[in-house]
Amino acid sequence: MTQRYKNVYVQDTSTVSGPYEKKGPLGKYFDKSYDDLYNNEKTWEQAEVRLLKDSFDILLNKVHLKKENVDLVISGDLLNQITSSCYAVEPLKIPFLGIYSACATSMEGVIIGANFVESGQAEKVICATSSHNMGSEKQFRNPTEYGAPKPSTATFTATGGASLLLSNEKSDVRVESSTIGIIQDLGQTDPLHMGAVMAPAAADTIYRHLTDLKRDVNYYDMILTGDLGVYGKEILIDYMKTEYGIDLQGNYNDCGTMLYNLADQKEVLAGGSGPVCSALVNYGYIYKLLKKKTVKRVLFVTTGALFSPTFAYQHQSILSIAHAVSWEVVE
Repeated sequence: MTQRYKNVYVQDTSTVSGPYEKKGPLGKYFDKSYDDLYNNEKTWEQAEVRLLKDSFDILLNKVHLKKENVDLVISGDLLNQITSSCYAVEPLKIPFLGIYSACATSMEGVIIGANFVESGQAEKVICATSSHNMGSEKQFRNPTEYGAPKPSTATFTATGGASLLLSNEKSDVRVESSTIGIIQDLGQTDPLHMGAVMAPAAADTIYRHLTDLKRDVNYYDMILTGDLGVYGKEILIDYMKTEYGIDLQGNYNDCGTMLYNLADQKEVLAGGSGPVCSALVNYGYIYKLLKKKTVKRVLFVTTGALFSPTFAYQHQSILSIAHAVSWEVVE
């Protein structure tokens, strides 16, 4: 399902990161960063709530809005029952929609928010997401205390909170179109190779987006996937060429390979993952490129592995999805 928008604008963004992201090549583009994973809180889960709360405060300050002037908050994360988002939004006392598409959550939120704004049902909508390395690892994989080694295909869950404000007020950057993803199942079962799991979903969404809008891949200055990592990125390039005859190499990159210095930060293995991985890159670095008109058309394709440890223990395959949103400079 692909749709176009005429009246949806990005007013501003906010990004808050953890220590590993701060040390990466994009660290200078974040609004705030913490030096440890606890963020002055007692637990990793509370630390994630703090990251998201900080992003809300920074965003509202940037756009000079009181919370009472915001119509809706849309947010999601990786913890059970999206509790990070729930606890972070509660003090705002703003109508709230909690969402989940795993690491594809940020653009799912933007799609929903854009439809509220385009239809006139809301004038100002905050779309947000967060993730925390230790909180997510604790929930989805081996208990971190085990110190279990990981293969080189594994990705590193990013720590951070990120938000943006959508509005019908004209600004420098607009949301131009979107494509809602279709769940894919190619029989992948390895929870430590999410790039292989998610690459087919990214390929399907990119192909349908270009086909539905009758666009060539070079229409965009940049096409960015969410968090396929080093190996998933290569799989996607090959898959697009083999299955659809589309060459992505000219203008394509993956946020999971951009967030960290892969040569020096060995602990991140194949690169970044988590809902906030792509949000930190897109709302921090890429948004600033759009504001400067260094790039004018960007397609964000966030990728999510719909992973449940319970289903993995039952030897079920891991499903995936990808949502795409096009941002353009307003001339």
